[in-house]
Amino acid sequence: MPYVNIKITREGVTAEQKERLIRGATQLLVDVLGKNPKTTVVVIDEVDTDNWGIAGESVTTRRQRGE
Repeated sequence: MPYVNIKITREGVTAEQKERLIRGATQLLVDVLGKNPKTTVVVIDEVDTDNWGIAGESVTTRRQRGE
């Protein structure tokens, strides 16, 4: 049973976008590894930008600077 964990920052991703991510990740495992989509699990974790860091600073700080 394949398990895919997608982590994204919590910045307004819609339910439709999440559905597309789930379908796409599932299909990728079917296409590349021949996995059964009925047993493929995809979990999307949304992380607050205060809790996600890049290059030593939070995404919140980077977004405030326009990065």
